[in-house]
Amino acid sequence: MTGLLAMAYLIAGVFFILALSGLSSQETARRGNMYGIAGMLIAIIATIASPDVESYTILAPAMAIGAAIGLWLAVRVEMTGMPQLVALLHSFVGLAAVLIGWGGYLDPTVHHTGAEAAIHNVEIYLGILIGAITLTGSWVAWGKLQGSISGKPLMLPFRHGLNLIALTASVIMLVLFVMNPHSGAAVPMLIAMTIIAGLLGIHLVAAIGGADMPVVVSMLNSYSGWAAAATGFMLGNDLLIITGALVGSSGAILSYIMCKAMNRSFISVILGGFGGGDGAGADDDEEYGEAVSVQHEEAAEWLKDADNIIITPGFGMAVATAQGAVAELTEKLRKQGKNVRFAIHPVAGRLPGHMNVLLAEANVPYDIVLEMDEINDDFPSTDVVMVIGANDIVNPDAVEKPNSPIAGMPVLEVWKAKKCIVMKRSMATGYAGVQNPLFFKENTAMLFGDAKESVQKLVANV
Repeated sequence: MTGLLAMAYLIAGVFFILALSGLSSQETARRGNMYGIAGMLIAIIATIASPDVESYTILAPAMAIGAAIGLWLAVRVEMTGMPQLVALLHSFVGLAAVLIGWGGYLDPTVHHTGAEAAIHNVEIYLGILIGAITLTGSWVAWGKLQGSISGKPLMLPFRHGLNLIALTASVIMLVLFVMNPHSGAAVPMLIAMTIIAGLLGIHLVAAIGGADMPVVVSMLNSYSGWAAAATGFMLGNDLLIITGALVGSSGAILSYIMCKAMNRSFISVILGGFGGGDGAGADDDEEYGEAVSVQHEEAAEWLKDADNIIITPGFGMAVATAQGAVAELTEKLRKQGKNVRFAIHPVAGRLPGHMNVLLAEANVPYDIVLEMDEINDDFPSTDVVMVIGANDIVNPDAVEKPNSPIAGMPVLEVWKAKKCIVMKRSMATGYAGVQNPLFFKENTAMLFGDAKESVQKLVANV
């Protein structure tokens, strides 16, 4: 039976690797999801059939409750709420790691000696530590994404010192705990570490501004993977180790890619970078002139006269659930023989790939959805650019103003097009809290209002 279980776990691991491979491309993402579902189904069945499972009367109700919650969330949560849901699911992994770690320590049937005991206790300690950071950090991330907590970074005095003290104390307690795990001080130390790790998770994410939330989501994904891997080592579960390592490493790689896309270092994000969220930029008093607005009829005429059109979506499109209307407009323009493409910034929205998912949901053809590096050079030859609810990712200050808080961040250079239509509800700043000079450029016109309603009016006029 042990051999069959190991084989099942190995097959499940292969399916998880295929899932990650499939999810690397829009064309193969659906197949990647199917691989992931198949791998998880094999893993669950194999685990249920394992001889280590002794109480099905507890397992069956737990699985039923979990499945019911999962189905309820899947049906209830809209695509615009996916970033919050992902953050919340990360917290479940963290909570599981904490509970399993404590369960492993308090289990009276576990007896290890010598080096084996030391390794086991390190696994327990790290599982609880990483799990607690993931748990509370994910709660704060959920609150920021949901709007329950301000997107403004929490800047406590001596905040870096506080983080360093927390980490130093955790390392010292790790050494003391491993040296004597059954002393009278062991349990209080483990409790203290759990609390410190929880507070550290809150502080780390609270200090990160709204503009960096896509990186935070992928970072927490990585944390949850490493927590699962540590739990796998503690339980001697090969599949948990494989899955945790896959999730942890892929999340870390994604975080690196996201930071590179914003020209940021991972450390600067963790320590709380830009993203004030309160509109306080470096040069808020600078005079930009007057923004020019345009009516739907005139904007539609611009589109009718254009041959090359690029649409740049942002979180505003997600909030307004305008992707369906955007897809309809795209189809109508393409039937008129116009070259319509989409420009996607790596950190558009609140989740890596957020815009790609929304456009795929609206059945926008994959081949016209291009990444920033693929399309940025085409803006000068573009007749009209439509910016739908995007802000920081199209801000010229990132290129033109060295002292800007977002200086050096790669952006979509939409202002180089012949005409630019910016669709927003108001002139409010983006997550970075800095003004956008794009709104005041001579070739830019503001189309104010709800994105979905505005696009529907453009469809009618086109």
